[in-house]
Amino acid sequence: MLRIVQSFLWILLSAAVGYLLLVVLMYFLQSQMVYHPQKSITYTPNDIGLSYEDTTFTTEDGISLHGWYIPTDSNITVLYFHGNAGNISGRLQTIQLLHNLGLNVFIFDYRGYGKSEGRPSEQGTYKDARAAWKYLVSEKDIENEQIIIMGRSLGGAVASWLAVHKQPGATILESTFTSAADLGADLYPWLPVRSIIQYNYNTLEYVKKIESPLFMAHSRDDEIVPYQHGKTLFGAANDPKTFVELRGSHGSGFWETGEKYRKALQEFLNNNIRNQ
Repeated sequence: MLRIVQSFLWILLSAAVGYLLLVVLMYFLQSQMVYHPQKSITYTPNDIGLSYEDTTFTTEDGISLHGWYIPTDSNITVLYFHGNAGNISGRLQTIQLLHNLGLNVFIFDYRGYGKSEGRPSEQGTYKDARAAWKYLVSEKDIENEQIIIMGRSLGGAVASWLAVHKQPGATILESTFTSAADLGADLYPWLPVRSIIQYNYNTLEYVKKIESPLFMAHSRDDEIVPYQHGKTLFGAANDPKTFVELRGSHGSGFWETGEKYRKALQEFLNNNIRNQ
């Protein structure tokens, strides 16, 4: 009996040590879990028949960022913030959709992504957002109310942060989480995420302060960010606001939803943005 008890205690101790080592490992590898940048640019707007301007601009801390400006005849420009993986070359479907709606698009890579210098960090993404806004206002001479801030997934957190600090014509958030801690707790319920997480990205707090018209979209089928995150954000947002339920996966719900999504977004723009 004593030998059985000793064996059981040894198993418990080994499991506890293993769990502790896993928690420590997760703590130190958070950056690699949050950011998944790709350096190579595999496609450009030319591949879908769109002309574009290859641009570089500099952040307040001296980091050179790379982006594309895809023009139309409109004076309304979407400043787009992509998610945590890949780079701008994987967002051609979004560029095509927005272009078909008659909107200019300015899309760029955060520090450490694509051709942009540096290494990604939460404060770094906020600095990148400020620099992108400044580029449109200062270099492109675009008025605040003629800029739509748009973000998907992690980009939705960055976009909502910028929308609080600037005065855009409208804000669009897709498949976005309430906070990094909330998402981490949902994805890893067996880990003490809230105790060890080093990232904030508190979209819920940002959304409460957004004063521009807000369009939100989220899929019940989202396998990364649970649908309830989107509904919670929408419930906390100020009017005027619009919510569209998508269908399909986290990264392609907007595309899989198709005409329903396009019509809802067009109606939102018609009701809230004046194309002068």
